[in-house]
Amino acid sequence: MNQIFKYIILVAVISFAKPVTAFQLSPSAEIRVMTLGPYQNELYSAFGHSAFRVYDPINNYDIVYNYGVFDFKQENFYWNFIKGKMLYKLGLSRYERFKNSYVRRNRFVYEQVLNLTTEEKQALADFLNNNSKPENRNYYYNYAYDNCASKIRDVLREVLGEKLVIDTFFVEEGLTLRGLMDRYCDYQYWGDLGIDLGLGTGVDRAAKGEEYLFLPDYVFRSMAKSTIQDANGSRPLVSNTEKVYEAKPETYEKPLLTPFNFFTFLFFVIGFLTNINFKKGTRTKWVDYFFFGVTGLAGWFLLFLWFGTDHISQWNLNLLWALPTHLIAVFFFNKEKYKKQLRAYFKYTSILYVLLIFAWNFLPQPIHPSLIPFVLILTLRGFYLVHFLRK
Repeated sequence: MNQIFKYIILVAVISFAKPVTAFQLSPSAEIRVMTLGPYQNELYSAFGHSAFRVYDPINNYDIVYNYGVFDFKQENFYWNFIKGKMLYKLGLSRYERFKNSYVRRNRFVYEQVLNLTTEEKQALADFLNNNSKPENRNYYYNYAYDNCASKIRDVLREVLGEKLVIDTFFVEEGLTLRGLMDRYCDYQYWGDLGIDLGLGTGVDRAAKGEEYLFLPDYVFRSMAKSTIQDANGSRPLVSNTEKVYEAKPETYEKPLLTPFNFFTFLFFVIGFLTNINFKKGTRTKWVDYFFFGVTGLAGWFLLFLWFGTDHISQWNLNLLWALPTHLIAVFFFNKEKYKKQLRAYFKYTSILYVLLIFAWNFLPQPIHPSLIPFVLILTLRGFYLVHFLRK
C-alpha cells in the first residue's frame, strides 16, 4: 500500500479540485498529448503516463487533463480496489506544476501538438471540460483496457469520429498483452511476479492493433503516424513533437532478494530440514502448516479474483500449484483417523506438481519461473508426508 500513498500525495500536489468552465479558445491555442516516461521506483509508474494539455497563450490558459487520478476518500476504497472496481477520474492540473513533478523524478516529457482545425480544437476542449465535471469525470479503471493511455485514443475518437485513422504499424505477430507488460517490468522483479500471479489467460492471447494503446509509449508511436481524413484530404494527426525534457541515463542494480533467489534459498533450507526429518524419522510440523497453509490461502484468493472481481483474472493456471484444497488438508494433519486419506491426497498432488514442472514451458499461460523452487518445496514436503504418514 506504500505505492498507493505515494501516488495520492503526488495527485494532491498537482491536481485541482474543481472543473474548469468551458470557454472560447483563441486562434493561437494548441492541444497537445503529453507522454511521460517511466519511473522505476514504483510498479504503477514503470509503464509511463499520458495526458492532454490545453495551451492558450492569449487567454493565459495552460491546463493538463489527466485521466490517471483516483480519490483515496472514495467510499469503500480498499474493497473497490480488491474487487477491481477502482474509480479513477479526470483531474486537472496547472501545466508547470504537473511537468515539474515528472522532471524532478527524471521522467522524460514529450509533447505532440495535435494538427487540428479551430473547430476541432474547440470541440476537444469542450469535451474535456465537460468530462471534468463531477457528474462525468469518474470511470472504472482497467489497467489493460481503460486507463490514462487508452483514454487518449478514446477521447480523440469520440471527438473526431471516423475522420481519425489510427496507425498501428508496430504490431508484432503473436505478442500478447502479458508480453507487452513484461517489457516494462525489467526492474520490477516482485511486481512482475504479482502481475503473473494475478492475471489469467485473458492476457495471453495475441494483442490486436489498438489494444497496444493501453501503454503510453505505443500511444506516442501511434499518434506520430496516425492521420485525419476529411473532405479536404488527409493530414497528419500530429503537426509537431516537442521533447520538453529528456531523462538522464540511470542505472539500476539487480537486487539480491529477487523472487527467484528468495524461493531458491527457501528450497535449500526446507531441503536441509527435510533431510534431517528423514534421517531422524521426525516431522517439522510448522513447515507443512506454513507452506501448505499459505499455498491454500493463495489458491482461495485466486479463486476470489476469478469469480468475485472484475480483474482480468479468469482461467488463472496458477491454480495448478496454488491448490485451495491445501488449506483444508492442513486442518486434518493431526487427525489420526484421516492418515490414509492424507497420504493419498499428498501423493496425487505431489505427482501433479511433478507433471506441472515438466509442462511448465508448454502451458497456455506463462507461470512465473521464480515459482519453480516454491513448487519444488511443495513437491518435496508432499512426498515426505506420504513417507511419514505410512508409519
